Amino acid sequence: MNDDHAASPAATPNAFREISPTTLADVLGRGQVMDVGIRPLWSTVPRVAGPAFTVRCPPGDNLMLHAAIHRAAPGSVIVVESGDLDHALAGGNVCAVAQRRGVAAFVADGLIRDLAEVRAMGFPVFARGVIPFPGSKKAVEPLNVDVRCGGVDVSAGDMVVADEEGVVVVPRARQEEALGAARAKLAKEAEESLDAWELAHRTRIDEILRDGGFVG
Repeated sequence: MNDDHAASPAATPNAFREISPTTLADVLGRGQVMDVGIRPLWSTVPRVAGPAFTVRCPPGDNLMLHAAIHRAAPGSVIVVESGDLDHALAGGNVCAVAQRRGVAAFVADGLIRDLAEVRAMGFPVFARGVIPFPGSKKAVEPLNVDVRCGGVDVSAGDMVVADEEGVVVVPRARQEEALGAARAKLAKEAEESLDAWELAHRTRIDEILRDGGFVG
């Protein structure tokens, strides 16, 4: 792998777990934020952060996600491109094995089943919803190829940060930059009182209104 695209040793999952998706979204922009349909399937899901292990499943088939749980390194977030909303990608046993093997979470542009089991075991799943009918297991695809999930392009090794606020993908080449910018933003916010924020906010909003011709 080209060193230009290697993640910084400081930009670890533990470091990113301290940063909310909200702050990362402010730093990275809308293009790195998955759409509203990719949401936690149980509450209150803990924040997760980990390198993406990417999977592509053709509509109606879940073979490669089932293969991925035995191949993803501990700490990985398995990110699935599916686009199929007629079949479940995984169920309780698949999530249980993934959890036992140290997978941090599933982020799937599709559906799962056995939600009660998944909730009971506390395995984080971010997906479009639930359906009881499973997909087939026929389509062999490569693992760790570029995928698209929730409207965001995801490559293997990108940092995925997700909680109840949403899912943000930090490209591998931008991890050190994003972490530094996010920490600086949080430090600045911590130094500002609510009174100071309110004054600055009111001033800015009033200026925009005035420039737009608003009277009132």
